[in-house]
Amino acid sequence: MDVGNLELGILFLAQTGVGIFGNFFLFCFYSFSLLTGYKVKPTDLILNQLVLANSLVLLSKGITQTIVAFRWKYFLDDAGCKLIFYFHRVGTGVSIRTVCLLNGFQAIKLNPSICRWIYFRIKSLKFLGFCCFLCWVLHLLINLFIAILVSGPLNSKNSTVENNYEYCSWIKPDSQLSVYTVLYYSPDLLSLVFMAWASGSMVLVLHRHKQRVQHIHSHTHSSGPSHEARATRTILILVISFAAFYFVYTILTIWMTLVAHPGQWNVNISVFVASCFPSFSPFVLILSDARISQLCFAYRAETI
Repeated sequence: MDVGNLELGILFLAQTGVGIFGNFFLFCFYSFSLLTGYKVKPTDLILNQLVLANSLVLLSKGITQTIVAFRWKYFLDDAGCKLIFYFHRVGTGVSIRTVCLLNGFQAIKLNPSICRWIYFRIKSLKFLGFCCFLCWVLHLLINLFIAILVSGPLNSKNSTVENNYEYCSWIKPDSQLSVYTVLYYSPDLLSLVFMAWASGSMVLVLHRHKQRVQHIHSHTHSSGPSHEARATRTILILVISFAAFYFVYTILTIWMTLVAHPGQWNVNISVFVASCFPSFSPFVLILSDARISQLCFAYRAETI
């Protein structure tokens, strides 16, 4: 194993390990909150789905690419390749839809006039649970086409298999599949447009609110941001980071899908970018959730 592959393997291992740890911690925390009712918030259900989707992305591609970086090839058969790519696509799709749902939830909460019917529904965990369930079902169904495009590396003798990713092969699509690829990414583009609109709406509402109560804050000497402002800031950080990482990942994925022999370096970059948000987002949520810091301080006080 050369030094470059060793460093790459350590990089993927660190990224995947840290991301899985952060998401597992949040999954346990949100599950505990939902099951016990400990200071439960409606967004806990949405965020619990987000960490599940992030974990699925890391477990599918992150671990696989780490193994490849350590030069262990051909460890997956045809069925294994199809499952790895399938669950990665499902996790990525659920992640973008969950960020979209979280963004829309906060926008409607700040400005109920957007849709008053949904404003009263989003307070119900059953309604949010149905939205989360529908999100998983839709992505489990629309990603079934992966079984057509992906095959094991040992099947690359077929002339239609153009892109070899060392552990799996990706069939170069014909004109019809190329159209399907464009149609497949169209909902993602619409989701990004919706997130941009919802984020702009939240910023505008908070800006107007700040102007209206500025004189009140000056009299009460309250310089800290409100709870809603902190929650919105956290969601905006998640949205902006997700949009940036996903945009780069989508460009790389479309290019590698339509172009033969993209090169292993491009594959590594694509997987690394795809795993950035799942590894980065849980720590944004951990640092911004006051309940977690309260639990940590309470535990520290008991041990002293």
